[in-house]
This record gives sequence, structure tokens and C-alpha cells, in this order.
Amino acid sequence: MTKTPGELAAMAHSGRLLASVFGLIDQMQLIGMSTLEVNDRVERFIVDKLKSRPASKGQYGFEHVLNSSVNEVVCHAIPSASEILKDGDIVNFDITLEKNGYIADSSKTYMLGTVAAPARRLVRTTYEAMWKGIRAVRPGATLGDIGHAIERHAKQAGYSIVREFCGHGIGREMHEEPCVLHFGRRGTGLPLRPGMTFTIEPMLNEGRRGVYTEEDDWTVRTEDGKLSAQFEHTVAVTERGVDVLTLRPEEAYLPKETPRGAG
Repeated sequence: MTKTPGELAAMAHSGRLLASVFGLIDQMQLIGMSTLEVNDRVERFIVDKLKSRPASKGQYGFEHVLNSSVNEVVCHAIPSASEILKDGDIVNFDITLEKNGYIADSSKTYMLGTVAAPARRLVRTTYEAMWKGIRAVRPGATLGDIGHAIERHAKQAGYSIVREFCGHGIGREMHEEPCVLHFGRRGTGLPLRPGMTFTIEPMLNEGRRGVYTEEDDWTVRTEDGKLSAQFEHTVAVTERGVDVLTLRPEEAYLPKETPRGAG
């Protein structure tokens, strides 16, 4: 479950490469593009430029390199040539990358063009909730501390948390132990130790937390048709606190490590 210093260095390298993929998407004119076009450009960048493997492709039979979840879609949406991104949309791109045997996993919700204030608030709060969870990570803390920090921030803002999906351990496999819930009670659950690596990836709904899966067995939507947003980072527990392995270009001003006792 814990990683050696060499394994952590390899995971950090994968994380930096994955962060550069989001840097690529940041430069795209997403309005008017199909989600499949975004998928294909990301695949070429990962394979040809980064000389890496899109870890999601082929996982559990999934045929693409990313999930593209628009508006009321919570997660796991399949890219499509007929799904055209529009002004006012919010879209989450969830991407994994493997380099030298180690996998990084991250997602970001983009706001396209003129986005309505309620949607902007949902996206901002989801991002903040992820960071509340990240800043709860330190040796001696528990998984319940992470979930509590996320849940408290989401509920204070009036949002619900999707409970059907969780963060997860990660390393040579995309999904390892432990399961990282985005709700919980302080002081409960698995104690955190240096060398543990996992994702924190809360999904917040504008309305009720209920979701359903479409007939394609992948796409998950809110039951009430209201918006959903998600952000995700891969993190490592360190002696000092937490190292965000997939820190993105626009987050360079944020501390890479959170000292013990912060948050």
C-alpha cells in the first residue's frame, strides 16, 4: 500500500506529465469542438509527445483515453463525435496516464464561455472542496478527516456529494486500496502513513445526490437533471504532509506540500 522513495519519484514523473496534458487542453478553443475531438488530440499528445500510455484506454473495456462529462453528467461519459461543446457548458475531463509502469489520475472541470453564476459557484465550490480534502492529508490523520473536510465545505455551500464513487489508491494499478470517501467523520477510518498514494476526487451536485447510469453502462447522470462538477488530484502522504503529484500549471502558486498541522 505504501510506496518506496523510488516509486514515489516515478509517480511524481507521471503526475507532471499528466499535468501537462491539462496544459494542452487549457490552450484549446473548446467551444465548437466535439468531445471525441478533444479525446483524440489528448491521445496523440500522450502517445506521440509524452511517449506515455493513456491508462484508461482498454481499462474495463473502455475504448477512449478520457471521460468527458458535460453539465448534468456526473462522471464516466464516453467521448462522442456528435457531442459538441457549447458556450455556457461546464465539462469535466478525467484523464489517466502511465509512464514507466506508474499511473497518475486527475480531472478538471472547465467553464466554457459565458457560464451562468450558479454553475460557476458550483465549479468553484467543488474545486475548493477538493483542496479542503487535500489539506487534511498528513501522517496520523485518517481517511475520515479527508471526507469530513470535503463534506463540510460542500454542505455549507448547499450542495450534495455523490456517494456512489470514491477516490482510490493508485500506483502500478489504476485502482488500488484504499477507498477514499468524500464524506465521513473526523478521526475515523484508515490512519494515513508516509508513502501512501491515492486520489481525492469529489463530485458535487447542484441538487440532490441521487444519480443513475445510462444504458451504455458508463455515463452517470444526476437523477434530477441538475448540474454536477468534479475535480481530482493524485496525492502522496509525506513526512511533512501531502505532495500533490498532479499539480497543474495554473496551480503553481499553490504550495506543493502542506506542512503537518496545516489545513
